[in-house]
Amino acid sequence: MFKKKFGGGPAKAVGSGVRLNTSSHLGCWHDRNCPNLCFLILLVVLLGCRTVPPPLPALDLKQLGWTVQEGQAVWHLPHGVREIAGEVLVASRPGGHSFVQFSKSPFQLVIAQAGPNQWEAEFPPQNKRYAGRGVPPKRLIWLYLPRVLAGEPPPKGWSWTMDPNGWKLENRPAGESVEGYFSPPLR
Repeated sequence: MFKKKFGGGPAKAVGSGVRLNTSSHLGCWHDRNCPNLCFLILLVVLLGCRTVPPPLPALDLKQLGWTVQEGQAVWHLPHGVREIAGEVLVASRPGGHSFVQFSKSPFQLVIAQAGPNQWEAEFPPQNKRYAGRGVPPKRLIWLYLPRVLAGEPPPKGWSWTMDPNGWKLENRPAGESVEGYFSPPLR
C-alpha cells in the first residue's frame, strides 16, 4: 500500500527538478563543507554554554564578616495575583556578597545570592534557576533587598521604606513588592 500511495522510488522535490537519493549513505561526512558546518555548530554550543555562569559556591554564613538578619515577610507577586507569607533570611558581607532565602516551612521558595559581579536566583517549587553577570534583572526583587538594606538606592521607579516597624521594597512598574520585619538579634 505504501508504494501505491506514495510511489516506491527516490523522492523528487516538487517544482525544483532536483532528485533526492534516499538510498545513499550519510553524504555529509564526504561533503567538503561538512567540517566547516561541524566546527560552526561546535563553536555555537561552546559559546552558548558560557553565557550562563556556573553556580555560585555554597556559603557558610557562620564565617566571620557575615551580617545575618532573620524575620517575617510577605511577597506580593506581580500584578496583585497573590501574596505569600513566610520567613526571610538576608545575609551580607563587605565586598558585595549577599544571600537571601524566603521560605514557607518546610519549603524554600526563593534562594538568591550575589557576588561582586555575578548573581543567581533559584525558585525550587518551579525548578527554575536564573544566573548572570553584572546587575541582576529588575524582575528578581529578592536580589535587590540586600542592596537597599545596605543603603543603595532602589532602581528607578521602585520605592523603599524602612522604619522601626518594618520595611517594604516595591517594584511599582511590575506591581510586585516584599514587605516585612526582622527579629531582634539573639544575644
